[in-house]
Amino acid sequence: MSWINLLKINIKKEIVMMKRYLPNTIAMLLTMYFLFLAMFAGIQIIGDPSSQDVHTQFVIVNYIFWSLSLIVVQDIGWQITTEAAQGTLEQLSMSPMGVWKIMLMRLIATVLANIIIIIVLLYLSMLTTGQWLNIDVITLVPIFVLTLISMFGLGYIIAGISIVLKQIQSFLQILQFVLAGLVFIPLTVAPFLAFFPIVKGVDLVRGIMIDGLSWHSINIIDYSILIFNAAFYFILGLFFFLYCERVAMKKGLLAHY
Repeated sequence: MSWINLLKINIKKEIVMMKRYLPNTIAMLLTMYFLFLAMFAGIQIIGDPSSQDVHTQFVIVNYIFWSLSLIVVQDIGWQITTEAAQGTLEQLSMSPMGVWKIMLMRLIATVLANIIIIIVLLYLSMLTTGQWLNIDVITLVPIFVLTLISMFGLGYIIAGISIVLKQIQSFLQILQFVLAGLVFIPLTVAPFLAFFPIVKGVDLVRGIMIDGLSWHSINIIDYSILIFNAAFYFILGLFFFLYCERVAMKKGLLAHY
């Protein structure tokens, strides 16, 4: 019950923040949309006319996942930095739930609260370009969830760094380009990236939304890699976060900015 209550509180907090700072929420959506328009314009101007449709579909899927990864992976780092600046990070560490559980529920709440923005952005992109992708919910949801779990692992790594170093804004800006590389580089160019976080999930989603793959046409090896990545990066991220939390406690960093 405590897990459910914690999730409810964090979802309510995310929704209240989005409504209270509605201009900022709208500005975020418009910024993401205009950035996509810039990419789409680049394809139209310098792209090969014979392959523009495929490239446009490729960009839509990749850009949606890039936007989602920025929200999920970066958000927890910003939250830790904000909590530290406000002097409330130590209070979180005193909670009987533990910081890692609170952060996990915040990550889930962030996804649930922002999923509407991502869906709006997806349909705006398809409406703008006239390229309608295959939205097979039954096939997409499990792959989407497993990809999110690996994102959560990355989020924990960023949160661990934030607890110890506090000021990581420049690192988070660099991270945007790292995530863009993971999302936009196809596996046909670099097959070894299949074992990197996010990459395999995005590749499978592209196959579903662009090529029309269904769940039974995806082989067991692809599913196995996706499940392995989700478990490996989540566990790695969680252990790294708990280690950084212990380091911060020993050095007394939770109480000071």
